[in-house]
Amino acid sequence: MLKVLIVDDEAPARNRLRRMLTELPAVHVAGEAASAQEALRLIPLKQPDALLLDISMPGMDGMTLAQVLKEQPSPLAVVFCTAWSDQAVEAFECDAVDYLVKPVRLDRLAMAMDKARRFVASDDISGSGPFLRSTVGGTVKLLPLNDVIYLAAEDKYTTVVHKNGTFVCNRTIKELEQQHGDVLIRVHRGTLVAKKAIRGLENVSSGHCLVQLEGCETRVQVSRRNLPAIRKLIRELT
Repeated sequence: MLKVLIVDDEAPARNRLRRMLTELPAVHVAGEAASAQEALRLIPLKQPDALLLDISMPGMDGMTLAQVLKEQPSPLAVVFCTAWSDQAVEAFECDAVDYLVKPVRLDRLAMAMDKARRFVASDDISGSGPFLRSTVGGTVKLLPLNDVIYLAAEDKYTTVVHKNGTFVCNRTIKELEQQHGDVLIRVHRGTLVAKKAIRGLENVSSGHCLVQLEGCETRVQVSRRNLPAIRKLIRELT
């Protein structure tokens, strides 16, 4: 059962969403909030899985609330539901799983709830370890962290190289390092590598040092600042 908290400052909008959600299978309305501040108070009490979140509200707006929730250890699935059609890019930068424009159609709401359900389920998948999530382009994608070889910063996104190809994640290198520092290590300002993928170091004629990675032909440059930590890790791994 997907538990949803509706957050909208307009009562008619909340009522309409509540009626529509009752028509969807395996969806439960956990509660309603008329402001972002009220939502923050209700979330620990109601423990919803997902938020149907308006953007334009008095006080803290929906985007700000989504940014706050993004920093939580177990982020909620956020589905924006707004009258504005031109803020989708910013919404997905907040890790929203979907973006609905009012008036919302029932079939479109059902699709959004399915995305939210997949987002929530990724935290409960057993036997595969943690996952990296991406909502780039409005599609929720999951990649087992165990498959990652290295990650490289690309503007506001991160390109993840894994054993089966590449994956674009809308998390910054800094966020990923903070969240997964137990399995990832920084080798350069814009690059993280999986500790278990490191196989050695190679000096090149330019004076730079490259790290050799299992499952990848690319050798990643190591900065002088990060070199001692990489050497220490290699000694521990051998």
